[in-house]
Amino acid sequence: MISLKEALTYSKNELENLKKELNDKAKKQKQIGAFIEQFLDCELSDAGEGVPVAIKDNISVKDWELTCASKILQGYIAPYDASAIVNLKRNGFSPFGRCNMDEFAMGSTTSTSFYGKTLNPLNSNQVPGGSSGGSAAAVAAQLALASLGSDTGGSVRQPAAFCGCVGFKPSYGRVSRYGLASYSSSLDQIGTLTQNVEDAAILYDAIAGHDPMDSTSAKIEFIKTAPRLNPNRKFRIAVIENYIHQTSPEIKAALLKTIDALKANGHELVCKNLLDSKFDIAAYYIIATAEASANLSRYDGVRYGKRSQSKSLKDMYIQTRSEGFGEEVKRRILLGTFVLSSGYYDAYYIKAQKARALIKAKYEEILRDCDLIFMPVTPTTAFSFDTQKTPMQNYLEDIFTISVNLAGLGAISIPVAKDKDGLNISAQLICKAFDEQNLLDGALNLEKIIKQ
Repeated sequence: MISLKEALTYSKNELENLKKELNDKAKKQKQIGAFIEQFLDCELSDAGEGVPVAIKDNISVKDWELTCASKILQGYIAPYDASAIVNLKRNGFSPFGRCNMDEFAMGSTTSTSFYGKTLNPLNSNQVPGGSSGGSAAAVAAQLALASLGSDTGGSVRQPAAFCGCVGFKPSYGRVSRYGLASYSSSLDQIGTLTQNVEDAAILYDAIAGHDPMDSTSAKIEFIKTAPRLNPNRKFRIAVIENYIHQTSPEIKAALLKTIDALKANGHELVCKNLLDSKFDIAAYYIIATAEASANLSRYDGVRYGKRSQSKSLKDMYIQTRSEGFGEEVKRRILLGTFVLSSGYYDAYYIKAQKARALIKAKYEEILRDCDLIFMPVTPTTAFSFDTQKTPMQNYLEDIFTISVNLAGLGAISIPVAKDKDGLNISAQLICKAFDEQNLLDGALNLEKIIKQ
């Protein structure tokens, strides 16, 4: 599969042929379910003449159906382009294909989708991760050159690690959220899934920058990273020792081997510890579900998508939401409503925000002493669809990724090894807020070391 960098040199005719080739491949590999179109047995959606980039089904593309992989939004057509899509088109790219996802980005397996589950291209019996599992599977199966996803608590980096591609979450506020269907407004961030680090930088440059349409967009200067990439820089890197020891034996061995390779390549590595991840999990799921319960209140059958036939307004609300939302979405709405309710707001939500401040302070303390942080992405490699996990066990799949969102930092997932079954193992690098140049330089260097 050609890279984004190569595709940007293609003529209009060559790009048309490329899109036809991708369409044909998507039809032949329909069983993967990376695209919603594969479930609907139709051509991949196209919105322009540029280099094709697959788009997660929670990012608005004008005149495309936008459903967030939910029954409740069936039939809703986006009336405008998200700011990230406007920037994408302006820089020579075009949206091509809607990627499957966990319903409303709630999940870590891409099996809660209204359309059906997505398979992991490395092994069809294993999950591709979530919620951007369709975006990761499309890239890993070479059905897309690159894709956009969203990362609320690891939803770009975790599926990238399971499928074996590069998953990049920029700092909160660096990429506009205008046109991204909200799950948790203070945590959501559009990210990229690509074949390599250089493509991640190119795609990031195409979508990043301040946006007056988004009140959370960072009003700071943005300098393109791809032209300034340098794989030869040396960094002081903090290794999160307590997290590495919490991974499976194969992941731990692969990460320790990667650490040795970084040392041999001239980087300075120091051991550090973060707070026990149980605090991350507790704070994240209180804050995320609280914000989700407020954000998803707009889906009531009045303004968007599905409306159930009822005899009264109240009954219409109840029936529409009961029939339209899946079990995981209902679970998170209920939890979020509970923690925001009278008598529990101080006991749960306020304490979670205090824990968030503590988590962020710990990251800042480490990043004052080091340039980057190195740690795992997931505790295990991709697990089987047949593995019966409770909701809590599924939440623990994000144990090493959610704290980055709580702190608003940039992070990238890079493949570093394979396990005995051929499944991917990735490492995660984390940077200071808005320090993506260092992050991408460090990731490019690590990628270069692994490929030697």
